[in-house]
Amino acid sequence: MKKLLLLCLFFVFGIWFAVFNFKGLANQGEFSSIILDFREDIPAAAITKDLKEIYSQYNEKAILNSAFSVKDNIYIVEGDKTLLKSLKRSPIAKNTEYIEPNYVYGIPKNETWNCDVKTKSIAQTTNNSFNAPNDPLYSQQWNLQKVNVEQAWEKSKGDGVVVAVIDTGVSRVPDLKQTNFVKGYDFVNDKENAADDNGHGTHVAGTIAQSTNNNYGVAGIAYKAKIMPLKVLARSGGGTVADIAEAIRFAADNGAAVINMSLGGGGESQIMKEAIDYAFSKKVAIVAAAGNSNKNASAYPARYPKVLSVASIGATGKKSSFSNYGAGVDISAPGGDNDAKVLQETIDPRNGNPVFAGFMGTSMASPHVAGVAALIENAGVTDPEEVYSVLKNSSLKIKQDPLNYYGAGQLDAAAAVKLAIRGKITWNDFVRWLRDNGYLNPRFWFDGGAVSLLPKIVMVIVGYLLAWFLRNYLPFGWALNSGIVMGSAGIFFLKGFYIFDLPQWPFRLMGSSIPELGNTVIGSIQLNPFFASVLIPFILLALLLSHPQGKWFAIGTTLGVSGCLAVSAFVSPALWGIGAGALAQSFLIVNALLCFGLAYVASKGEKQTA
Repeated sequence: MKKLLLLCLFFVFGIWFAVFNFKGLANQGEFSSIILDFREDIPAAAITKDLKEIYSQYNEKAILNSAFSVKDNIYIVEGDKTLLKSLKRSPIAKNTEYIEPNYVYGIPKNETWNCDVKTKSIAQTTNNSFNAPNDPLYSQQWNLQKVNVEQAWEKSKGDGVVVAVIDTGVSRVPDLKQTNFVKGYDFVNDKENAADDNGHGTHVAGTIAQSTNNNYGVAGIAYKAKIMPLKVLARSGGGTVADIAEAIRFAADNGAAVINMSLGGGGESQIMKEAIDYAFSKKVAIVAAAGNSNKNASAYPARYPKVLSVASIGATGKKSSFSNYGAGVDISAPGGDNDAKVLQETIDPRNGNPVFAGFMGTSMASPHVAGVAALIENAGVTDPEEVYSVLKNSSLKIKQDPLNYYGAGQLDAAAAVKLAIRGKITWNDFVRWLRDNGYLNPRFWFDGGAVSLLPKIVMVIVGYLLAWFLRNYLPFGWALNSGIVMGSAGIFFLKGFYIFDLPQWPFRLMGSSIPELGNTVIGSIQLNPFFASVLIPFILLALLLSHPQGKWFAIGTTLGVSGCLAVSAFVSPALWGIGAGALAQSFLIVNALLCFGLAYVASKGEKQTA
């Protein structure tokens, strides 16, 4: 009994340690400068005095972040963690709303591009789709066809909707000549001309609104929308949260309806959060890349609740190898992979010349969603919360998604516009979405969503039926009962339980039966033959056979495993390395019988002691 209790305590401690010591990205950012947000009720003379004090005491000069920083009193001072701690403890702190790191965000890592599309080949490439635009390279844009953009264009082209591209800037390459632009700003160099010197921002803008039906190059999703170029990332691809936050406010104050941020990093920022809340309050939909680290977490700013976090899929519809995933992901869209990149016209950073280039990354997925958001806005849905609901409601659902690779589903432009035209999203629409895609929908449980309710119940019932056959010998106490549940189904509903950006494996572990433990970390739907066999029950019985209560837990577990394997043999006979055919089914049936036989032998001759 003591061994069993010790094992349970160790298990609970492990779950507690994993959840409560998970630091995520909140404090993992890099910075070399510090933000001082002076209170707005502080007189200018007091701020000047504090600035002089900083220079006198630390030999560092604090300056306004940009020409737009005067109203909010945002100052920047060069410094590291040591200076940050000192400033927070100094008398200056009482005159500020906050003092925080000026984290550096940037183009998500692991993004690659190539320029293997030659200009001379443009006129040689044709398309055969009846509704396709006349852009000669459109047939190579698998990504636009993947989201059914042609059907969406029948109802909306994004006319007049302003989309702010917060990135490395945007240059007017030939295939953006017919695209409408509004005034932007270069927050890196503090000037109005927000030209691109990297190529990333122009490529992103092309996905949103590349000039279309112009007999040249490629197409864009919302090609009649307007682009607001906001440069916050330098040629190197990095930029500060202070610049990004000011760009968000600039976009909100200057008529942007949608913001796209194909950038990210670590480090939670108050100035960023306030800017996002401000833009959201001014009815701006905000879309951002989830990140390219192949981790169970969205990067900032995508992880903020009022930002739509976008993961990436490849041409086959599977998660891109680099894409982040997990509870922080809201939706997925084409971002490419090694076998198929996203093609747009941009600039070659080596010489500044226009070039048709294939990029891949969640940076490419995000503007697909931003572009469709512009189509939705043009169709009449303008509240950002409702725009998000339309995007999620209309997405293509992926039933088998245990690690939340795809969020609400995969972007579908045609379905989104169709849903938007129906009218504004109401509370009933929201409840319908919950019913159709989450816990309120019985099909989510019965037809193989995050977990499958009916087979799980049958597994537990079969375990108890097997125990009933041995009823003369079995004490139906807590040990036997808990063993049957652990062996057959586990606390299965926890498998689909998400807490924003916390590691999901503890919940998958607690929600797994013994045969499913091999799937806990990687989230596979195929059983591991090592766990889905008589081996684990045999080991448990060998260890606990001489223990008064532990023995019954082991017997219950063995019967539960038998029930789980028996049901799996007929419902989903799929095993690693074996497949899903007759061989896998035979393996499961044989091991189910062995487990039952083992439980019978272990309980034979015992008297029932309630």
